Amino acid sequence: MAPLDGITVLDLTRVLSGPYCTMLLADMGARVIKIEQPGKGDDTRAWGPPFLYPSGHTPTAGGPDGGESAYFLSINRNKESVTVDFKHPEGRRLLEQLIAKSDVVVENFRPGTLAKLGLDYNALAPRHPRLIYCSISGFGQTGPRAKEAGYDAVMQGEGGLMSITGDPAGPGFRLGVAIADVTSGMFAAYGVAMALFARERTGRGQEVDLAMLDTVAALLTYQAGNYFASGKVPARLGNRHPSIVPYETFSASDGDFVLAVGNDDQWRRFCAVAGLPDDPRFATNRQRVTNYDAVRPFIADRLRTQPRQHWIDRLNAAGVPCGSVRNLQELFVDPQIQARQMVAEIEHATIGALRVLGVPVKLSDTPGAVRTPPPRLGEHTDAVLHDLGFSDDAIAGLRRQKVI
Repeated sequence: MAPLDGITVLDLTRVLSGPYCTMLLADMGARVIKIEQPGKGDDTRAWGPPFLYPSGHTPTAGGPDGGESAYFLSINRNKESVTVDFKHPEGRRLLEQLIAKSDVVVENFRPGTLAKLGLDYNALAPRHPRLIYCSISGFGQTGPRAKEAGYDAVMQGEGGLMSITGDPAGPGFRLGVAIADVTSGMFAAYGVAMALFARERTGRGQEVDLAMLDTVAALLTYQAGNYFASGKVPARLGNRHPSIVPYETFSASDGDFVLAVGNDDQWRRFCAVAGLPDDPRFATNRQRVTNYDAVRPFIADRLRTQPRQHWIDRLNAAGVPCGSVRNLQELFVDPQIQARQMVAEIEHATIGALRVLGVPVKLSDTPGAVRTPPPRLGEHTDAVLHDLGFSDDAIAGLRRQKVI
């Protein structure tokens, strides 16, 4: 049994923030029915390369050519795909039937788009009082910027992340993953779970309004706290930490590693391992932050003298937090990642064995799982319509009308 067994989620989302949210819910047992546009599907089905193909297939240049997008595959496991044009009257009726059988609807259209179709929360809630309706957007459903579109890179800039990420002498950097999208999906799944919990007590559904800008602002944590306390706008510091020293990357003789000295006892142990003198200028973290320009070369010159594994082995043995700066190939062969089942392999109907990331939340009694592969476009349309009582002839008629 998984925590969300028996919960049905109607997924009207595409690209990343919404699909990431619904994947998290699906991992924990919810039945997620992903509604996609007939003949096209989620935009990310066409995002690539890379595309994955059946064994022996030779793709042609210029597009997916029957292949499956690695991007789409990474965030759509454990779901069912149903193709419906819900702007068509028959498709709209079909969607209404699915909503009536759902506990949760998740959408990430620009605010106002679904309201024009009578499919927003205010239109649906009177008919479905137990429905939980989650909307993910760039700026939320309220406020002067609500109607603006939201994209991850824009949100990293508008939300302050890029102002504190990158080299002090250079421009701001976008993180190497779409952090605004992913964390918005995480917060949305959290909001849905809280709304489901509340419904158990009240019997009522509610709206979950998730803005990407709010999410990025929430990630600022101690950077925001420091600004509120001091009034000083934080600047880009590269890999260093504004309040802890040393807490950044250093170069060994053969590569980079991260040193994360979080308190003064760890500092003393680090100095003992590195063979550094007990300099009174650096005795406390406050002194090290104040004297950063002196302490960094004091450390860096010593660490360059040995390979990084030399330092990592000795620092770990002394209880000083540290680790290599690894690429993904190095990460995914780590026995710890394998022991924690953070890489799962599942059989896909057309491309065969498929590796995906595992479920990061480990529940001892009701765990989540990677159960089914990401669906092919419309793979479950007939089965879901049969569940609604449609005959084969009726389904064929809808297909002729291009409703499905």
